[in-house]
Amino acid sequence: MVQWMEIQSRTLTVRSPRAELLGPAELAALGGLEFVARQVVEGFIAGLHRSPHRGFSVEFAEHRAYQPGDDLRYIDWRMYGRSDRYFVKQFEQETNLRAYVLVDASASMAWTSAPDQIPPKLWYAKQLAACLSLLLLRQGDAVGLVGFHELVSLHIPVRGGRRHWYEVLRGLEPLRPGGRTEAGNALRDIAGRLRRRGLVILLSDLLVDPESTRLALHYLRHSGHEVLVLHIIDPGERELPGVGAARFVDPETGDEVPASAAELRAEYREAVERALAEWRQALAPAGIEYVIAETDRPMAHALRAYLRKRERLG
Repeated sequence: MVQWMEIQSRTLTVRSPRAELLGPAELAALGGLEFVARQVVEGFIAGLHRSPHRGFSVEFAEHRAYQPGDDLRYIDWRMYGRSDRYFVKQFEQETNLRAYVLVDASASMAWTSAPDQIPPKLWYAKQLAACLSLLLLRQGDAVGLVGFHELVSLHIPVRGGRRHWYEVLRGLEPLRPGGRTEAGNALRDIAGRLRRRGLVILLSDLLVDPESTRLALHYLRHSGHEVLVLHIIDPGERELPGVGAARFVDPETGDEVPASAAELRAEYREAVERALAEWRQALAPAGIEYVIAETDRPMAHALRAYLRKRERLG
């Protein structure tokens, strides 16, 4: 499908409302993180058969004390006039879900198999994180952000309200790849912060110690939290390039291994598919949703996976 774009008054606009169907290379040409995320989310919402918007309904239920981050539109000013305290109106459909989006910013996330055609894995993960955060906040939920490699390098506390999205964007923009991947540390950190039932969304290429990461994910699930794993994969990671002799370099350790790509291609493909199947088989029995997000594909698939998970929490 060809998507046409035009420049008007130095502003790049997308004629099609379904920006989430654009390939990552086209999205990367649109501009900054905020613009792309807004375009993708608007297109995604426009393409749904029923609205994903939740949160405040039309039927009033009760008041609760105002908390920092609450939408100011729902403050009851009459109650403030009588009590000199701020109260927020709650409605029957308010869900008040607390969600954390975890973004892997290790060195391996800088990789792309085709620099002129496919954006790096971290670019794709940051775009998805911005889109998911915007969807959560629009639904009246609260969202926090964590960036990690061996350690947690970025932490934005869980808050609600539309303005909080700009704080998330300010955290995502400067996030750069570096260090080795250790998802277990970040997951254990979040487990200690989530005091009540929440949603944890992990965006990573999962080049991690599988056992410690699975244990941390299972612990979160057994603690009552919902977990969604978006496995960020470059298509070049699933298939070796069509070359002869080559030198393969680990982007995180610098270790090099010379080998013949032609001789290893079939064996490598089987090993990759086996590793993906092992992740799915290890996570599914615990109720952890596992979705592969390839960096040359539109983001709609990953966003639908989130929406399915979110609807089950309604």
